[in-house]
Amino acid sequence: MSENPSTLTPHEAPWRAGLRAAHANLVPGFILQAVALALVLAYYWHPPTRAVFEQLTALRGRTGLLFSVLATALCGGILPLVYLRLNPATRAGYTWKSFVFFTLFWAAKGIELDYWYRLLAWSVGNDTQVRTVAIKVFLDQTVYCPIWAVVVTVLAYAWHAAGFRWAPLRADFRAGQWYRRHILPSLLANLGLWVPLTCLIFALPLSLQLPLFDLVLVFYTLLITHITRRRT
Repeated sequence: MSENPSTLTPHEAPWRAGLRAAHANLVPGFILQAVALALVLAYYWHPPTRAVFEQLTALRGRTGLLFSVLATALCGGILPLVYLRLNPATRAGYTWKSFVFFTLFWAAKGIELDYWYRLLAWSVGNDTQVRTVAIKVFLDQTVYCPIWAVVVTVLAYAWHAAGFRWAPLRADFRAGQWYRRHILPSLLANLGLWVPLTCLIFALPLSLQLPLFDLVLVFYTLLITHITRRRT
């Protein structure tokens, strides 16, 4: 749950800011990747785990888009914010207005991601062969993230950090090179973490891709929140 922790410091090159953020994410990022890898391997090689995943697939089939909305709102908004509200060190920065905002934001992202994964399955393929996974990861990281996903998320968290006031955001835009200062460092910082994670997400069947993303999202948002706090 980042307030854009990869933002450039004065006179800092985007790649340096990205490397700085990537270094801060290194060990926790490896842990996230290891957990995701364990889940993917368990799906393919551990029958009891596969049975649980198949029940999850059946639940998604019964609930449709509602599952994507509720699961992503829960994992990206509700669970992290409950933790942040209960933690005295972070309570002041996350009000109940934050709770409502991020819950609605991630609910909308759940719809967006559901349709994005479906679009990739329709246009690239609905299998888990290496070629298919590689193309999906490439499109996700070079089209979806830099053009839309990261931009919208950075704006949303920046608006929250500004107390839901537009004036600080407009002033930041007027300062020039907004994409270079905010988006490029975030994209570079996320490459080492999210390229492997996205490979693992697309290594699962379509019905399980969003649930794995949501599971990782809970821990990722909390990780970025604490990294952000240490830098401020």
